[in-house]
Amino acid sequence: MMIDIEQANRTAVERMMAARPILRTVAPARDVIPGMRDNLLLHAGPPITWERASGPMKGAIVGALIFEGLADDWDSAETFITSGQIDLEPCHEHSAVGPMAGVTSSSMQVYVIENVTHGNMAYSNLNEGYGKVLRYGAYAPDVLKKLRWMNNTMAPILARALELNGGLDMRALLAESLHMGDEGHNRNKAGSIIFTARLAPHIVSATDNRFVVATVLKFLGDNALSVLNPVMAACKAMADAGHGVAGSTIMTVMARNGTDLGIRVSGLGDRWFTGPVGQPDGLYFPGFSAEDASGDIGDSTITETAGIGAFAMASAPAIVTFISGTPEMAINTTLEMYEICSAEHSAFTIPALGFRGTPVGVDIRRVIELGIRPQINTGIAHKDPGVGQIGAGLVLPPMNVFEDALVAFAEHYIA
Repeated sequence: MMIDIEQANRTAVERMMAARPILRTVAPARDVIPGMRDNLLLHAGPPITWERASGPMKGAIVGALIFEGLADDWDSAETFITSGQIDLEPCHEHSAVGPMAGVTSSSMQVYVIENVTHGNMAYSNLNEGYGKVLRYGAYAPDVLKKLRWMNNTMAPILARALELNGGLDMRALLAESLHMGDEGHNRNKAGSIIFTARLAPHIVSATDNRFVVATVLKFLGDNALSVLNPVMAACKAMADAGHGVAGSTIMTVMARNGTDLGIRVSGLGDRWFTGPVGQPDGLYFPGFSAEDASGDIGDSTITETAGIGAFAMASAPAIVTFISGTPEMAINTTLEMYEICSAEHSAFTIPALGFRGTPVGVDIRRVIELGIRPQINTGIAHKDPGVGQIGAGLVLPPMNVFEDALVAFAEHYIA
């Protein structure tokens, strides 16, 4: 089979950069996510079973079942799952993403993103903030109480505010936030401020209840990660726009479930290539250490896949105060990522590098040829369910996923 890999890669990455993700609304998962049903839980990363799931993944699954009224506690939730009454499937297999454990159930409200350039959609759940939260495997009553408030009170107001605003251009928001010290993955302070400021007048108009308005605005304003989830959905919409290009060796998915890391490649359809997750190296909250940490987890590496996150750390040198390292390391990380990427982003630029576009379009051939793996910056979850976040740091994917993908590519297109 004659293929022009370079042309296929240009097509894939050009589609990723041309994508224009617009945040349209917030709606129940069952109403908008393709294939969503009441007996399905979506999760981060490649496919996983209950038996192989990490502690935070199990905790989030239990919490979601209690949230849905399908279980009362850990034991009843485990019985429900192991009896085969609940299906577990990756968010990525339903055009969705979720940070950390990423667990999304049918009645949870989700952000709805439309890529108006190519017509594809993407989805992500709502961000709970830091600390003991469901995405880190916590499921205590106060965790679920906050989730219910977000679902029943805040989400409809956000939906109305987005309607009044006519949607929100997430590509433009990201481009602006990168010029204000964000990198779009673990540092979203500027983006969250922009997000809140753009919606604030419409949130005020969405309800006559001044207390509710104040509570919603305070919740968004106090959470420096408020924008992370719609950013992830926007990155999913952009990456998906470059997926499915015959002959392309561009990575369009990189995701972790706490046990395995998986990638997908544009020219290889929906096949997963998986390997063991790494252990993040970073800064820990007081009282915790690396011995307490879960393996790497979450769909938030969709940000790196789309050309931001760790790939854009040169725009956010202050992030090292959260994940460890030095400002020079942040710049050098971005410079190294150019080596394995096929393009520089036309919409996302870095002032510190003379407004050079961020590295975008990881070519699995370059990863193997140069021995340079995509850098990830990430939150760190406790290895036990119910504890929550304990730090943040840096981690690398296993090399075998790129090797396996390239072998499969050769078998498919060359053999």
